[in-house]
Amino acid sequence: MRMRPTLSWTPDADLPPGTTDPAPVAEALRAGRVLVLSGAGMSTESGIPDYRGEGGSLSRHTPMTYQDFTGSPQARRRYWARSHLGWRTFGRARPNAGHRSVAAFGRDGLLTGLITQNVDGLHQAAGSEDAVELHGSLSRVVCLSCGALSRRRELALRLEEANAGFSPVAAGINPDGDADLSDEQVGDFRVVPCTVCGGVLKPDVVFFGEAVPPQRVEHCRALVREAASLLVLGSSLTVMSGLRFVRQAAREGKPVLIVNRDPTRGDREAVTRVALPLGAALTTVADRLGVPVQDVQDPAPA
Repeated sequence: MRMRPTLSWTPDADLPPGTTDPAPVAEALRAGRVLVLSGAGMSTESGIPDYRGEGGSLSRHTPMTYQDFTGSPQARRRYWARSHLGWRTFGRARPNAGHRSVAAFGRDGLLTGLITQNVDGLHQAAGSEDAVELHGSLSRVVCLSCGALSRRRELALRLEEANAGFSPVAAGINPDGDADLSDEQVGDFRVVPCTVCGGVLKPDVVFFGEAVPPQRVEHCRALVREAASLLVLGSSLTVMSGLRFVRQAAREGKPVLIVNRDPTRGDREAVTRVALPLGAALTTVADRLGVPVQDVQDPAPA
């Protein structure tokens, strides 16, 4: 079943105010059994913009939908041209202090799991193990005909060969790795087919208008049931794919804590929202808990 894309949400005027005190987050982590749910705001300090925050990408572009991608060869050409160029920048992003802090909490046994709405692989690059990629990963490509999976790095090489000299200057990069290019810049970019069956290739991510696989949703629901509390990091919770887990935790009487500078659609279910930059807030929490945060030099998985 396909969902209608939810691109925007307007906060109510009477939402609970945020706080600048991260103490409740530290206390929840000290108690243990915390499940983390992260969103695009987690990666802004790595140079990847979010969708809806200040300067978010939705202010200048509309993300590709599943319906457009599958229904139009021209839309696929435009997507792969923009995504191919964006991948060069996206693949160079490095984990920031927030990613490193989450990985440290996991190593210290404070977490029961990690669900990320991001497709950038930065949690894994920071050392977080068993992260559930709710919306998939840009590091993989899937064939819509035969289901064959391949590495994005391999596709990038094939696209380079098919489009020698393609190097337009993009106006910006978006959370899904899509670079801002005009139709003129896209030009006659050549899309390559699946090497197994010749079918249409798609990044192994959940597009707007596409449903998260039911088995993945149920796995995440089980993680919520097993946790003592839910910690949301850098998500406006505008889309139901993440908001449903907040509502589930609230129904089950489990504290929901949010670290996000702007109001979120889940604020009414939360016991607190810490309105601080993620890197600074989580580093402060790690210091208070005496959890060592390791630096990361390796690039994100590609």
